Amino acid sequence: MLTFDPLALLSGALAGGGLFLLFLSLYGLRPRPSQPKRRLIQVLTTRVAVAGIAAALVMVVTGWVVVAVGAVLLVFAWRGLSGGAAEERAAMRRLEGLAAWTESLRDTIAGAAGLEQAIPSSIRAAAPMLRPHLRALVDRLHTRMALPDALGLFADELDDPSADLVVAALILNSRLRGPGLRDVLGALAVSAREELDMRRRVEAERRATRRSVQIVVITALVFAGLLVVFNPSYVGEYDSYLGQAVLVVVAGLFGAGFAWMRRLARFDKPTRLLMGGDHG
Repeated sequence: MLTFDPLALLSGALAGGGLFLLFLSLYGLRPRPSQPKRRLIQVLTTRVAVAGIAAALVMVVTGWVVVAVGAVLLVFAWRGLSGGAAEERAAMRRLEGLAAWTESLRDTIAGAAGLEQAIPSSIRAAAPMLRPHLRALVDRLHTRMALPDALGLFADELDDPSADLVVAALILNSRLRGPGLRDVLGALAVSAREELDMRRRVEAERRATRRSVQIVVITALVFAGLLVVFNPSYVGEYDSYLGQAVLVVVAGLFGAGFAWMRRLARFDKPTRLLMGGDHG
């Protein structure tokens, strides 16, 4: 049997610290800073709290340091096991907003407005995620920055291959001042809509793969937990240093398998057309 006297203090400290951090993440952090920084602090604090509680519980039940460390890593990597679903949904929302903004810009230019006048007018109809970047673009134009340079920085902020196509067309028009920009923007908006439909179909197919990854992970964890609780003699060999070393190998194999399954469910973003310095 394991002796928990040295672990009792550590487990209590981890549990207490985890509960404190969880309480802080839910009720603390005032006064609140800007939204992006506050959101990042909340996510990190919550993950640290959950990881501390999970490690403490594992240490109390098993006394295995390797599994406790693995529990911490699993908490921080759990969102990644979904294969980047949240990132892909955010990218699709950004693409949909880009298509709507391109159509709005095309319609504004159709009213005989120049590009410098059409861009500020298009902010009102832009998606919320595009408005901060568009306002920054307009502010740069107000500081007498050249339109191609301001558009290049706008593309870098969006960091999206589809946005690069629209911005490249705007940069070329701002330099050459040729006709046909409305038709080009209309074609790019249609292309963005078609890409959005394609990515939605792909996302629906990959959702099943992501769900399979999570089911495999949960099943493995539940099975291992049931063995530890209801049949401790079966896993008693892992109490030794050699058993802990074997657990490291087993955990590494599981981690490699989960990473491979996540790779199958991940969407690889195409290379951008405009990279820093290529738009100047």
